[in-house]
Amino acid sequence: MNLFQRFWQKRRLPCAAVIVAAGAGERMQGKDKIMSKVGGKPVIAHTIAAFEASRAIDEIIVVARREQVETVRALIREYGFGKVKDVVPGGKTRVESVHCGLNAMSKNMELAAIQDGARPLVTPDIIERAVMQAVKCHAAAPAIPVKDTIKEVDDTGRVVSTPDRATLRAVQTPQVFQKDLLLAAWEKAKKDGKTYTDDCGAMEALGISVYLIEGSEENLKITTPLDLYLAEHILHGRENA
Repeated sequence: MNLFQRFWQKRRLPCAAVIVAAGAGERMQGKDKIMSKVGGKPVIAHTIAAFEASRAIDEIIVVARREQVETVRALIREYGFGKVKDVVPGGKTRVESVHCGLNAMSKNMELAAIQDGARPLVTPDIIERAVMQAVKCHAAAPAIPVKDTIKEVDDTGRVVSTPDRATLRAVQTPQVFQKDLLLAAWEKAKKDGKTYTDDCGAMEALGISVYLIEGSEENLKITTPLDLYLAEHILHGRENA
């Protein structure tokens, strides 16, 4: 019995994954990043498959663009994803789309794992370690050290500071939270008129500490056509390892 199995036997909490795939993909040069093929399968199929295989996930909600809901439902039937509870249309912003996913979860779910639909190379191991950390401390996410030197600039492009690279991390998904805390964080964000690029930011604004686990450089997000090329080669390397 491995570490996850021993931990989960003692401290299991029902966990739903909300896979957010409602973005416009503005930097994809006209390509639909969710339905683009990697290793012969759509990006979103790879993402769902990782959560389908994870022992930490009890159900999956996919949030898609309204015009793609039926297409994604057909894909789920084609690949036989049994954990998918529903595919729901997203909102105009990430905040609204995450809310749509949270509202579609079963009432007994205590944890919510929020995942970018365009991260097809996430693994069950990363998912399970993030969930374990969230059980311990309410909020967790995978991250990797920043390699490049980062500059903070003003609106003229003038450098105003250089943060210490050793303290910086690039955060990935899934970001896993106690569901009720995440709902409270997003409600506060809506009330305050705040927008955040990830769910951790909303939790931090609520005063909740987020704890990071080790992510993977392979857990990349498909943002540009180059990322599709990189993902293809990473997947090929995995299959031939």
